[in-house]
Amino acid sequence: MGLWTKEQLRQFIRENKLVSAMDAQSALKELFAETIQEMLVAEMDTHLGYNKHEIKGKANANSRNGKSKKIVRSEYGEQEIEIPRDRL
Repeated sequence: MGLWTKEQLRQFIRENKLVSAMDAQSALKELFAETIQEMLVAEMDTHLGYNKHEIKGKANANSRNGKSKKIVRSEYGEQEIEIPRDRL
């Protein structure tokens, strides 16, 4: 069994209106970038010890400080993502 059930895959195909191999490649490229993006956000949450917009983050010496754009090259091609920054 993979990461998704057959029904989840079918729903993904329907929602993204995938009808060709090129459609699937484009959707996978976007999914890859979104996954990397979310992993970086989760890593920053863990590093800082609080989630974005939490009140307890205001008392922390270190905090979020914007994002930097980067190009990621993969088997899906190049994709721009935003790397979250912190102050320290």
